[in-house]
Amino acid sequence: MNLIIELRKGTHLVGYKIDPEYTQTSPDGAITIEQYVNKDTDDYKWQFWVRRKDRFTLLDEQPDYPAGFRFTNDLKWLVRMQKTGSGESTLYLYRLAPQGYVPATKKPLGDLAWAYMKSRPDWRKVKKEPEYHMSVNLLKGTEENYRWLGVDWPENRYLLIGLSGDADIKGRKPQQTGVVNDWRCRYDLQTGKFDVPPLFSNDNAKAVVPQ
Repeated sequence: MNLIIELRKGTHLVGYKIDPEYTQTSPDGAITIEQYVNKDTDDYKWQFWVRRKDRFTLLDEQPDYPAGFRFTNDLKWLVRMQKTGSGESTLYLYRLAPQGYVPATKKPLGDLAWAYMKSRPDWRKVKKEPEYHMSVNLLKGTEENYRWLGVDWPENRYLLIGLSGDADIKGRKPQQTGVVNDWRCRYDLQTGKFDVPPLFSNDNAKAVVPQ
């Protein structure tokens, strides 16, 4: 079995080399994510591979940047925190299936979070739709179910997400202005729906005031 794994690895990873700096392991040590980079292409390409028991499977591929990963404690969900450009990032969500981790949503979770914000009343208060430096971040605390916020939510149920983005506002010096500043929402892993807990209301009102 080990020979088969290595042969498969060699077939898929021609030109790629592991970067140990970005290797991550699940809390129980049962799953390892290895990141491989191909520096022979015009733009670096990264591949993210998952080692679990006797399986070695390709999770995804991304140009230019490595990624950060976070597991839920039950290991049923995996979030990829992906830089996409200068000051820009998004999130991808995977669920554990018999064949390994597979995409949990058709679109990146970051795109879905932006779409949700645009459906909320707060969006009407945004001075101008963000044009660049758009970032989607996973708030710390997945491992402890966000106890630092003083909540008592069910374990392995929610992801907390923060959105930020800049736009050019005439009359501003400099024109580059933060028009969405860490606006927060919650994603329910069981229902696949977003909401805004009351504890975010005050901060979210300030998050759409231009900086």
